[in-house]
Amino acid sequence: MTDQYAVIGNPIQQSKSPLIHTAFAKATQQDLEYTKIEGHVFADDVDAFRARGGRGMNITAPFKIDAFAYATERSERAQLAGAANALKFEGDRVMAENFDGIGLVRDVTHNLRCPLKGKRVLVLGAGGATRGALLPFLAEQPAELVIANRNLKKAQELLLIGASRGNVRGCTYSDLEGQTFDVVFNATSASLKAELPPVPVSVFTGCTLAYELAYGKGLTPFLRLAQNAGVKQLADGVGMLAEQAAEAFEWWRGVRPDTQAVIDTLTVPLV
Repeated sequence: MTDQYAVIGNPIQQSKSPLIHTAFAKATQQDLEYTKIEGHVFADDVDAFRARGGRGMNITAPFKIDAFAYATERSERAQLAGAANALKFEGDRVMAENFDGIGLVRDVTHNLRCPLKGKRVLVLGAGGATRGALLPFLAEQPAELVIANRNLKKAQELLLIGASRGNVRGCTYSDLEGQTFDVVFNATSASLKAELPPVPVSVFTGCTLAYELAYGKGLTPFLRLAQNAGVKQLADGVGMLAEQAAEAFEWWRGVRPDTQAVIDTLTVPLV
């Protein structure tokens, strides 16, 4: 019997998850069907999917917090983020995971060959994406991880979580003036609206990688600013998307698919 998996969100039409997981299943010879579910009442929709034999789900906006609350067991990464992007169902057990951060770090360190150990790393934004990436970032042992946000209190909340794991600091965007970093991540929503986060160009002095977590947007204002500042390596979040999907696939199926073919298929030139 073909195993059932799905992604739930609203809206959901734009999701690439069915394409990705169908490709993974074919490459690893796994017998599964992967569909999209437009969610309305999260718990009711998931209950109905489980009643149809569903084995696992990916979660996208706006249901990641609902998924976290729905679960009976939660990983440390999910607990830190306060949100889940994947669920696994085993009888009455509902296990929650958050693979966004680990997918991001794997894309940077493995696919882009940019080690973070000993580097000065800047993350713009202190929302859910940054919360999910905090532990994976600090596990790479950067020299310093700086989280910049309009609301300093929100950035400082993450310091309380990460302080025992490494050298992490919070600041406002204006505090960044004159500071330089080796790697800069844009985890704000600015690029979804074709806007530029209020980051001074000085942060890119000596920077080796500028990474946009949004994907499929081409050369966003953030990436264009970095390019004009002389940053040689630019990347968007397509690799993160593929890598977090591969993590979920392995969690569900016990086999990790290669991601390169999916990344090549989904990559939009940064022009």
